[in-house]
Amino acid sequence: MHMDLVTIVVDEYDPAIAFFVDALGFELVEDAFSLTNDGRAKRWVLVRPPGGGTGLLLARADGERESAVVGSQVAGRVGFFLRVDDFERSHARMAEAGVRFVTESRDEPYGRIAVFLDVAGNRWDLLGPLPSPEPDGSSRAR
Repeated sequence: MHMDLVTIVVDEYDPAIAFFVDALGFELVEDAFSLTNDGRAKRWVLVRPPGGGTGLLLARADGERESAVVGSQVAGRVGFFLRVDDFERSHARMAEAGVRFVTESRDEPYGRIAVFLDVAGNRWDLLGPLPSPEPDGSSRAR
């Protein structure tokens, strides 16, 4: 058993696709036209990190109630976690692509971390391995 998809409610499809694919490096798995339960047009947009894993269903807000949760799906807490093998390289690439980091990078017992906002304003942790110590006591990324 595994979790296949998580939905993120966004304002519009195309800027969300651009953010997740171009800025974060996810793969666009599916972008198909579909219908809502009451017959209105919508799109089924699915992105995944390279190599698989849990996918994100990007759902355009439909109505006042859904629009109200864009950017605060988890009440302003960090609700999504992106683990990478090379923290420094990923952080630099994402920052260059315009990703807004809201904290400085720091080391925690579980890894190197920085908080960023997605296209909708949801908070994410970028997580990487802790730097390994050098023989002189300084550290370098693993």
